[in-house]
Amino acid sequence: MNIFITICLFILGLVFGSFFFVVASRLPINEDITKTHSHCENCKATLKWYELIPVFSYIFLRGKCHHCHTKISILYPLIELSTGILFAVSYLLYNFDYQFFISIALSSLLILIFISDFKYFIILDSPLVISIIIILGTYLYFFDIKYVLLHILYGLFIFIFLLFIKFLGDKLFKRESLGGGDIKLGFVIGLTLGIPLGCVALVLSAFLALPYALTSLYLNEERELPFGPFMIAATVIVFIYMVKFNYLIDFLTF
Repeated sequence: MNIFITICLFILGLVFGSFFFVVASRLPINEDITKTHSHCENCKATLKWYELIPVFSYIFLRGKCHHCHTKISILYPLIELSTGILFAVSYLLYNFDYQFFISIALSSLLILIFISDFKYFIILDSPLVISIIIILGTYLYFFDIKYVLLHILYGLFIFIFLLFIKFLGDKLFKRESLGGGDIKLGFVIGLTLGIPLGCVALVLSAFLALPYALTSLYLNEERELPFGPFMIAATVIVFIYMVKFNYLIDFLTF
């Protein structure tokens, strides 16, 4: 039974991964995701149903558009596979406990932010809002209102802390140091991890971003650093570590 559920969640993740790619690619440029049919990025040809099967279509088409034969980005199947794996692993780690639903929300946010922030330097508001609703709804179902309000305060603390860091950074560097999306993401971090572990995730995100930043400097690329993907990746890592090693909860949470 567990194997069957795991496979179903993996397939569901593949489908959602394909959908996430569309959402994160279209919304930042104000392209409609409901009325506009899936199409080739190059020739704009409308794709048939058999060209939209996650991963398999990429393999059958040999990574090229059926119409104009332009190469399709390898990111498409990688994003789909990553989402499928994250969904399946969430179930294997937590079954259907409350952590499962939070893990699904964080995993989805990870994929969406990875695409939109690296591609457009934008963290979309709608995925953040939906993730917050899912997390709060999960807390309300499994815990009491006191628990929910406490975690909202944790989220507000990290949000205000990042707002303060942005204020100092803007003054010091005479340019935008943190984007608004990064600060909003801080609320999600505090909401899921609490204050101490939320701070751990922020520090870890800086270390994760360091190789990318150093590579950009080495290549003399004067571009913004998309910090959001590293923040949410660190959050997922700390969340998994926190849950699987309960002694951390006793040591680092209030």
